[in-house]
Amino acid sequence: MGKTYDAIIIGSGQAGFPLAAALAGKGWKVALAEGGHIGGTCINTGCSPTKTIVASARAAHVARRGADFGVITGPVSIDFAKVMERKDKIVHQFRSGVEDWLTSLDNLTLYREYASFEGPNQVRVGDEVIESERIYINTGARTTVPPIPGLDGVPYLDNKTILELEAVPQHLVVIGGGYIGLEYAQAFRRFGAEVTVIERAPQIMGREDADIARAALELMEGEGLRVLLNTKTVSVEPSPMGVRVHVESDGHESVVEGSHLLLAVGRTPNSDKLALDKAGIKTDQRGYITVDDHLLTSAPGVWALGDVNGRGAFTHTSWNDHEIVLDNLDGGTRSLAERITVYGVYVDPPLGRVGMSEQDVRASGRKALIGVKPMSDIARAKERDETTGLMKVLVDAETKQFLGAAIFGIGGDEIVHSIIDLMYAKAPYTVMKNAVHVHPTVSELLPTLLGELKPLE
Repeated sequence: MGKTYDAIIIGSGQAGFPLAAALAGKGWKVALAEGGHIGGTCINTGCSPTKTIVASARAAHVARRGADFGVITGPVSIDFAKVMERKDKIVHQFRSGVEDWLTSLDNLTLYREYASFEGPNQVRVGDEVIESERIYINTGARTTVPPIPGLDGVPYLDNKTILELEAVPQHLVVIGGGYIGLEYAQAFRRFGAEVTVIERAPQIMGREDADIARAALELMEGEGLRVLLNTKTVSVEPSPMGVRVHVESDGHESVVEGSHLLLAVGRTPNSDKLALDKAGIKTDQRGYITVDDHLLTSAPGVWALGDVNGRGAFTHTSWNDHEIVLDNLDGGTRSLAERITVYGVYVDPPLGRVGMSEQDVRASGRKALIGVKPMSDIARAKERDETTGLMKVLVDAETKQFLGAAIFGIGGDEIVHSIIDLMYAKAPYTVMKNAVHVHPTVSELLPTLLGELKPLE
């Protein structure tokens, strides 16, 4: 019989570590198992390092454009070692902050080992088996490695190993035109690399509306990226330059030669090494742990939070998962059913998205109103000479409530929150339409846009 805890938490991601701290604060005896870095994907290989790199790339981009604003800077060069040093410093600051906090807590035992189930209510951590009637899984996800012939014979990068580069690639080939792939593609292009993005679908940003995807494509190509759409990666092989990628488009095969290859075709849940079957925990066909709207798995006393449950793939959804669990413990009723989809895509300028897309609304068949305005119509965007993108809002024609919005342009990731707050309040769009916004801002055009809504046909 191993040690018994009031709660065992497997994984220290953005749901695991705050939940561990909160439960320990309640006086519970808590075990937290983490075989990797404390803080999960966000702090170590996701949000923090990537956004830090994106910020450095933006600084280079703005510096190169200095002459457009009457600022003469001379040639711009990249000190990539400094870029990565800055990234490492910020990651370490966040990681050590969380780790120092956790190790200072009473009632919390931190196991620096990977964990797996030994049976119902039993978890093996290293050589020890511990027990609890409440177990919370927060093991996240990892890069999907597609079954591309020859891939096992070439060195390739993923979202973790690209953070270990010591020099800017001569030619970075990115397989996948989703958010992770595009963020890195644009950043490394701004650092001076030649970049080719290979996407098998007809558009990049597959879950977005076609007009948003087109605007993003124009942005990427305008900065000198090569984007191959409707293109299948047939095979890869080593080459003197680094890697040779054989692709097929419209029945025609061709070759892309690169120095480095980045895989960015999706994420795979870290559920396969947990021995879930020993505890009777079910997964779906993709490996995501199935949960109800209160994060409870198919096994009594076991909850799954964060990316591993397939009900959200973001830091903010993982954090919200832990909030739901805590609320329910205190007798509350918060659930996933109440959550409104919202996220950002951190290309530059960013995309802020909330609720339903236009294609979602059309598929639903409901009567709706739509408003679209290009960023080139907005004074603040013109003044900053950053007119890429557009803003789009969708409103229910009967309830007058927002259905969704996409703000692709400067400040889009921040502006979208003014809409999601009204959505949670179930307020009519006229609240914002009649509001007075500050000039000159991007947000000031939202009331104008809402005054120009037309039926979605």
